[in-house]
Amino acid sequence: MIQHKYTNSLIKEKSPYLLQHAHNPVNWHPWGDEPFKIAKEKNIPVLVSIGYATCHWCHVMENESFEDPVLAVVLNKSFVSIKVDREERPDVDSIYMQAVQALGQQGGWPLNVFLTPEGIPFYGGTYFPPKRRQNTPSFLEVLQFLIKTWANEQDKVEKQTKVLMDYIREACTRKPSSTEPYELDFSGEDKSVEQFEKHYDPLNHGFQFHPQNKFPPSMGLSLLLRHYKRTGHANSLTITENTLKAMKFGGIYDQVGGGLSRYSTDYKWLVPHFEKMLYDNALFGTALIETYQVSGKKEFSDFANDLFQYIDRDMTSQEGAFFSAEDADSEGIEGKFYVWTQEEVEKILGRKTSSVAIPYYNITPKGNFDGKNILNITRGPKTIAKELGMQEVTVINELQIARDKLLEIRSQRIRPLLDDKILTSWNALMISAMAKTGRVMEDADRTQKAARAMKFILTHLRTSEGKLFRRYRDGEARYDGYLCDYTATAIACMDLYEATYESHYIETARDLMQRVEDKFCNENGTFHETANDGEELLVRQVSGYDGVEPSGNSNAALAFLRLSAYLAEPKMFLKAEKIFLSFSDELMEFGLNSAFMLQALHLYLGGLKEVAVVGKRNDPATQKMLDTLRKGFYPIAVFAFAYEDEIENVGKRIPLLKDRKLVNGKVTAYFCRQGTCLTPVNSVEELLKLLSYE
Repeated sequence: MIQHKYTNSLIKEKSPYLLQHAHNPVNWHPWGDEPFKIAKEKNIPVLVSIGYATCHWCHVMENESFEDPVLAVVLNKSFVSIKVDREERPDVDSIYMQAVQALGQQGGWPLNVFLTPEGIPFYGGTYFPPKRRQNTPSFLEVLQFLIKTWANEQDKVEKQTKVLMDYIREACTRKPSSTEPYELDFSGEDKSVEQFEKHYDPLNHGFQFHPQNKFPPSMGLSLLLRHYKRTGHANSLTITENTLKAMKFGGIYDQVGGGLSRYSTDYKWLVPHFEKMLYDNALFGTALIETYQVSGKKEFSDFANDLFQYIDRDMTSQEGAFFSAEDADSEGIEGKFYVWTQEEVEKILGRKTSSVAIPYYNITPKGNFDGKNILNITRGPKTIAKELGMQEVTVINELQIARDKLLEIRSQRIRPLLDDKILTSWNALMISAMAKTGRVMEDADRTQKAARAMKFILTHLRTSEGKLFRRYRDGEARYDGYLCDYTATAIACMDLYEATYESHYIETARDLMQRVEDKFCNENGTFHETANDGEELLVRQVSGYDGVEPSGNSNAALAFLRLSAYLAEPKMFLKAEKIFLSFSDELMEFGLNSAFMLQALHLYLGGLKEVAVVGKRNDPATQKMLDTLRKGFYPIAVFAFAYEDEIENVGKRIPLLKDRKLVNGKVTAYFCRQGTCLTPVNSVEELLKLLSYE
């Protein structure tokens, strides 16, 4: 058993990130009332340091500063120090991130913010080096400056807290909108598409939004698909296809084991920041399967299946829920687990297989990452076969042998840390991706895996009263669920419904959104990020920003729209409308920051077409119509289905199906828009006409 010189209060926590810091000499506290009480008693400031378990620069700062006994003496004497896992507490993280950005700094992690004993920020930043670097002070210099300021210049502190609180309140709240419903249109989507095209990288694909890095733009790509479907604008589809392929074949994607890394550190998608996050892979999977639906190109469904195989193998718990992330580092070195030398590849694969794998994966003696190789693909098997004078089928077979062998050998290496906590909203995103894929590909196993994960969430992260928790680990469900948890889970339930047509999913989605109305509603028609009976923080935030995952309000808008159709409830439609109106300025002018809410608005503006199908069992015509609904990409429609012998019972649960009957003794599709229905149709051809953009 390892003997540790230091142990602090974090040792009692479940978060892998907090446990990483449990043996620092810094006297860390978890977030709660106790550390602020101590700070008030001693009249000293509070350091809140925020990060997550797979954060590379969090590890760096820990090694450089938080494990330094000399620096720890300074912190323990003059500050009360709190560690926060941003993934468990996105509410705390978001508030103090706003403060740091108000100070003119770029946000990121680790986030280090200094507060008064009342929890009000007055200074902060991200990573601080152990020694001064150009204009960046060392962490010790920062601490010494703040100690002096706190002791001698309280007026400066008070002035700064007022400025920052004014900014936070402004950034975290919503003002009533003057926009009228008739003013909502597709102009925001069109402007966003123009911006995507403006920033598109035609050489390497993806978008040049950042000075150097490229982040997976999956929600934006899904928006481009909807724009293509509506307008026929071919470039929207081309950009989407090219970007997805560039990511899939680049170093950002793990060519051996599957899975997408957090971002690429270059424009070529070559050198990733090696950590893998569940939400990135979920959104990537959704974009892939939607692109398959639109393009009909099997390579995109194959890409999705490869991604999900990684999730099945490395990111799924024994109970079927999905883990949060994998670290970038192993043995203290970023990317060590994933890279190869040409020599070891030749040794592992042998002469014949390596002769194919080395050119295919662009492996060289020099390497492309600190003398080693990040595997990436720039030429297909056909090109490699031509270069080597081999049959293409032989090349494909050898590449499969190569991948299997490399994966086998790599599995013997020391793995990066697995952050094995279960997060509700992130699981919901993956459930949605798998449910959509299962439906489109008629893959019962994929659908079953999505259903199993949902069962875990509803069993272990939901109380009998319907309350959700944010995080599950080691048998403990903790932290009240946030808006994103409820709304993403509701959407995942509806995606599972359309994959299975099991009506209980709609009932669950209804109950979840009812709790959203009861606990999160704002007087302006938007929704707070936290519940009204939760912990009281500096502010209750309202946000529509679609960052690394859809915002809670974006999810809420989509969930209310879809539920309004299933439940024949116009009031829910109006709730979604109020969200769009409240965020109309952002949607119409700055839609790049609201790519998911624009997807929801697309459904709203498209007319929300409600399709209820009733058919006979073992009927080829019924199956044909279901296959059409299953495979097709219809982003402005909601579908419900039941067999004629169950319609009476199911109709009680899903009003969209109530009183539906076969017409002419054939499978029948009822087509409605906001309660107004057209003459039922019996053929796929007639239904497809109704599903067009009109």
